[in-house]
Amino acid sequence: MKNYILEGARVIDPVNGVDEVMNIGIDSGLFCEPEKVRNPVTIKLHGLVLTPGFIDMHVHLRQPGNVDKETIQTGTMAAAAGGFTSIVAMPNTKPVADNAAVIGYLKRHAEEDGFVNVLPTGCMTKGLGGQEMAAIGSMKKAGVVAVTDDGVCVHHNELMYHVLEYSRTCNLTVLDHCEDFTLSAGGAVHDGYWCATLGYKGISSASETIMVARDIILSEAAEWKIHIQHVSAEGSIRFIRDAQKRGIAVSAEVTPHHIALNDECIKTFDTNFKMKPPIRSEKDRLAIIEGLKDNIIAVIATDHAPHTETDKLREFDYAPFGVIGLETAISVCLTELYHPGHLTLPELIAKFTKGPADVLGMDIGSIKIGEFADLTILNTELEHTIDKNKFYSKSRNTTFHGKKVKGKAVGTVVKGEFVYSEIDGIDGII
Repeated sequence: MKNYILEGARVIDPVNGVDEVMNIGIDSGLFCEPEKVRNPVTIKLHGLVLTPGFIDMHVHLRQPGNVDKETIQTGTMAAAAGGFTSIVAMPNTKPVADNAAVIGYLKRHAEEDGFVNVLPTGCMTKGLGGQEMAAIGSMKKAGVVAVTDDGVCVHHNELMYHVLEYSRTCNLTVLDHCEDFTLSAGGAVHDGYWCATLGYKGISSASETIMVARDIILSEAAEWKIHIQHVSAEGSIRFIRDAQKRGIAVSAEVTPHHIALNDECIKTFDTNFKMKPPIRSEKDRLAIIEGLKDNIIAVIATDHAPHTETDKLREFDYAPFGVIGLETAISVCLTELYHPGHLTLPELIAKFTKGPADVLGMDIGSIKIGEFADLTILNTELEHTIDKNKFYSKSRNTTFHGKKVKGKAVGTVVKGEFVYSEIDGIDGII
């Protein structure tokens, strides 16, 4: 392992309030004072931005199970190429991660085949069935960082309340996909103008918002934190804002595709624009940006959901929900949020570092002497066109193929090693 001095970058660390040009030292894979690095290789990063390693709180690796769509190896390669050093893996695999054995499988394979840190989650309910609480305590011992039935909403209110209570005793954050299936059943797109114009069956914003309100009520009653996944609706943000003002421990994430797109995109009939929650109206999109600006929404997560081309090459109504996002997230967010002036660079970086770390209650996402050196290096001015054919992900179901963007992750360091690099003179592992 080489030791490094990373010289001359603009270092932004929202956890420690750092935003200045400085040098960073790495010795034996750990952060170190630059003057104490032994036999260093000096890398000049003038004009680039160096941040704590990005964390994606919402990733579907598909393994075990659907390895035709993604594997731990290809998913973590995609993460590294997108600037992520840690990813939170969702439990809706085959078999589902509702017990310690499956968690153990994921951790072993992540250790053997992964290129970034893989943080597993466990199911809230057995088999994602929404009827009986999973073995949360044993999964905590096996190493989960949170619990979620992502993709499925637990409709049983008493059960959800008990999940929150038990998660509190285990000190695990509850991540929830908010969707009332009685309101969304059979829908394919946002229930709005374009849905009516094109003749689709719609998914109303109320299907999300009603469950967000329910979760806030239960969070307050159980006195435990709940995190709302992939928020898409203005009404949801309004409820979350009010709850936070009242001191309720509710947090939220949004995806780059909900930041960048509105439901006009579905007029192309491209199934890569089919996801849950659906892309909503321009009014909802602008509400999301306002929520990011006032930090009601503290996290940006990809909801990376790979599908094969065969899966997506179906009629819109029959194609699966989901899009990938690991390799496009920071480019899209720099283009849509930083360069137009909606967020400062430190504010944007915090959505990928401090925000996720705070939600998970983990001591990651910062630059700290003596800790593993996980870093993301950005060229915020690099203009390029997104090309899905260059992705490391096994799948190609992106909404952003051909999009012109400004900004890119050009280096990813995990535990002191360059896993991914577009920097002259530095080769990455992948």
